[in-house]
Amino acid sequence: MNDENGQKNTQNSRLGKECAYLAVFVALVLAAQLCFAAVAGVELVTVLFVVYAYVFGWKRGMLAATAFSLLRQLIFGFFPQILVLYMVYYNLLTLLFGLLGGRGKDVGRSLWWIVLVACACTVIFNFLDVGLNVLWYGYTLGAAKVYATAALPVLLTQTVCTAVTVGVLFLPLEKAFSLAKKGLL
Repeated sequence: MNDENGQKNTQNSRLGKECAYLAVFVALVLAAQLCFAAVAGVELVTVLFVVYAYVFGWKRGMLAATAFSLLRQLIFGFFPQILVLYMVYYNLLTLLFGLLGGRGKDVGRSLWWIVLVACACTVIFNFLDVGLNVLWYGYTLGAAKVYATAALPVLLTQTVCTAVTVGVLFLPLEKAFSLAKKGLL
């Protein structure tokens, strides 16, 4: 009987740690997005999700992406097309980097392709955003072209921001998240 109670307490303790880690990470991502919300194209959300999923795996990454997508609606207001965009994009991003994280051990040597993949994902995000808005609001072909053209500077800024933040912050965040992950084991 004591073994069962001991195992239940250990499981409850581990589950509590998992919830706390998830809550702190999602709060960090929301705070980072809130800090840079006024500057179009500048953000830290991508690098945070890329590293988190890379270190903690795709399951935890997708759980964090879903929680972030839902909770951000409380802060920035409810916009269904944004909810759909974030739910699809950030879950796929964390799935991708969560799967990539299990493959490479020498992160320093892999950084160049991690940056390239993150930049490609940022471009995909912007295309999804434009496509979803065009479909959601039923833009005419002319209006869709204007909207897509207007989105290009943001795409460029966001892609450069992703290259810089992932290139500069990936290794230190990877070390910090890896150290934090040891607390779960």
